[in-house]
Amino acid sequence: MKYKNLAIIGTSHIAKQSIEDINKAFEKHKPSIVGVELDKPRLYGLLHDTKPSRSITNIRHFGVKGYLFALIGGFIQDKLGGIVGVKPGSDMLLAVQLAQKNNAKIALLDQDIQITLKKFSKRFSWKEKWRLFVDIISAPFSREKIKLDLSKVPSSELIKTLMEKMKHRYPNIYYTLVQERNEIMAGKLAAIMKNHPEEKILAVIGAGHELDILNLIKEKEKQ
Repeated sequence: MKYKNLAIIGTSHIAKQSIEDINKAFEKHKPSIVGVELDKPRLYGLLHDTKPSRSITNIRHFGVKGYLFALIGGFIQDKLGGIVGVKPGSDMLLAVQLAQKNNAKIALLDQDIQITLKKFSKRFSWKEKWRLFVDIISAPFSREKIKLDLSKVPSSELIKTLMEKMKHRYPNIYYTLVQERNEIMAGKLAAIMKNHPEEKILAVIGAGHELDILNLIKEKEKQ
């Protein structure tokens, strides 16, 4: 997606297609500023190839539910990444490496992961826990099957469908993991665009955030 001096590329963190798309985006746009869906701790982890700490002491930083979410989510991503042969986070790491190689400035767009997980731990309601339990149990028997090619970025139609379902079934999770972070990332990108109107900006973010962030940027310009 392109808007004024900003190009946004939506990725899947374990898709080979994302690697190809990022390389093409750098060749096409030749950005002087690159925004990535990272915070300082995650950037450090990618650059130094360190895995997130799974120590139980992290509960006091993330909260119990936030800690378990990070633990389970990380395990699933590692397993899926192993299936397709792409290490989770390779898309963001490549964007950072290409920015460094081309002397482009790097902008960290995302909220600190510790803050996100703390909020998740506080907001994950009992109703949503029950719905998640029901959905997991009933999934094998559901008539509605979603086919995913893990090597590719999901289509915009599929992403929209999944986001709407998440928003309806898990409003607190959606607000914490998607909407609130979209507002933060859109705010940072809008500020970069305003302060650097003559420079080409490339934002590399998860495909689930792409459209909403672009719409939020447009809304901010009207204010």
